[in-house]
Amino acid sequence: MAQRFLRSLWGRRDRSEEHEAAGGAERIAPGADAGPGADQCALRLTVLGCGDAFGSGGRLQSSYHVEAPQGTFLLDCGVTALIGMQRLRLDPNAVGCILVSHLHGDHFGGLVWWLLHSHYASNRTGPLTIAGPAGIRERVHAAAEAMFPGSAALELRYRLEYREFVNRAPLAIGGLAVTPFEARHPSGAPAHALRIETGGRCLSFSGDTEWVEDLVPCAKGADLFIIDCFGWDSDIGSHMSWKTISSRLDALVARRLMLTHMGPEMLARLGEVRDPRFLAAEDGLVVELSGESGARAPVGA
Repeated sequence: MAQRFLRSLWGRRDRSEEHEAAGGAERIAPGADAGPGADQCALRLTVLGCGDAFGSGGRLQSSYHVEAPQGTFLLDCGVTALIGMQRLRLDPNAVGCILVSHLHGDHFGGLVWWLLHSHYASNRTGPLTIAGPAGIRERVHAAAEAMFPGSAALELRYRLEYREFVNRAPLAIGGLAVTPFEARHPSGAPAHALRIETGGRCLSFSGDTEWVEDLVPCAKGADLFIIDCFGWDSDIGSHMSWKTISSRLDALVARRLMLTHMGPEMLARLGEVRDPRFLAAEDGLVVELSGESGARAPVGA
């Protein structure tokens, strides 16, 4: 019954389908030292939401769906994460781990709906791990009780485990090695940039932050570094701008970088970014970190 109901919400052609019909996902090939069988270690990242807290440009809130041979996980779970999943026909029950960069509602608030959906709609039975800043379990429970009184006391039919990040301490979750780096973004708990390594691939994510030097080791050697770029020429509210990022580009030694969490001014001037090392995030975009080379159009092209 729940699946029939969800399918009824998926009537329109989604952004992911349009992108694939136009020639497939953006592909990032491995470096020259990638060994045979690298394709079997491919990661497939789908942008569920890349907007700021206020939905600038009509974008959903922060969430990235990543499929890897070792399992499927989310980076961030903004309030609109389930909407993004349903639009793109992705199965929430296939997600085994959710990594949360910091405790602002547009990055973790979707966990409230995620857990309710797992209990009432998708009938989840497989285990789920949620990892994030210190105090994440208490913040999720407080948010759930504020919006759906009594929901924090639900007896789930599956094993739910919370794990907490410690700065620069690698955390093993299934087949993932997650290393948090200290960021600077006040949210009532530590904020983190995240480096995720699995199957010989590396995906890094700044979360929301102003410039901090820990972004350098977080990004080093990553196949893709997803980076907060809220403003064009001024840093606002503990976020970075294109001016800040471009001035420090030589220090960010990642194979490609993806600009995300863009505010109105940055979106309006996105076409002025011509550096081919950058991708621009958009809802529904699919990026494959695989052994196949592919189009590398500059941002705004």
